[in-house]
Amino acid sequence: MKILMVLTSHDQLGNTGKKTGFWLEEFAAPYYVFLDAGADITLASPKGGQPPIDPKSDDPGAQTDATRRFRGDAAAQQALASTLTLDQVRAEDFDAVFYPGGHGPLWDLAEDKRSIALIEQFDRLGKPVGAVCHAPGVLRHVKGADGQPLVKGKEVTGFTNSEEDAVQLTEVVPFLVEDVLKASGGRFTRGEDWASHVAVAGRLVTGQNPASSEAGAEAVLRLLK
Repeated sequence: MKILMVLTSHDQLGNTGKKTGFWLEEFAAPYYVFLDAGADITLASPKGGQPPIDPKSDDPGAQTDATRRFRGDAAAQQALASTLTLDQVRAEDFDAVFYPGGHGPLWDLAEDKRSIALIEQFDRLGKPVGAVCHAPGVLRHVKGADGQPLVKGKEVTGFTNSEEDAVQLTEVVPFLVEDVLKASGGRFTRGEDWASHVAVAGRLVTGQNPASSEAGAEAVLRLLK
């Protein structure tokens, strides 16, 4: 079982002068769900090398069992420091793809033609595509085989407008995940703010927020079984 995880290379939080990147829990929790299930994991990002970790996800209050495990795992840290570029990976070589969130993907992966094409290839091959929190925003320009938006008519979720409002970044982000999924015809579902909520539509798995990252990865595993 081979799983590709795609992370952001973007580290600027709009024009705030602050840093962003990927959310550590949303990488670490799925990484260990996949690893403990015996998966061979490959990490990639638009620029390759070490993807930027959102500094807020490194705060003491944001730590979980998975992030603490990662901090003690030299092999995982080395894998993260040496991600492949998107040019170096092909959907044919993997069984599933998973996108961790954080605000970074809204700027680079959502607009990256290589990422869009990669997701479309996974879809055409009938392989699971997973994305959590802000990462469902990477589906913004992805088309299904019929030329319609991939999410059209599908039950999907992602970081909600109310959650974005709570972190006071509604005016900073390039787009709101909930709005974009709805505009593309997705049937947006949600749980309570900050509670785990996962939507599964065929081979497409989306999670609402950091609390949904482990459950999202487990849903991808179920599709592979």
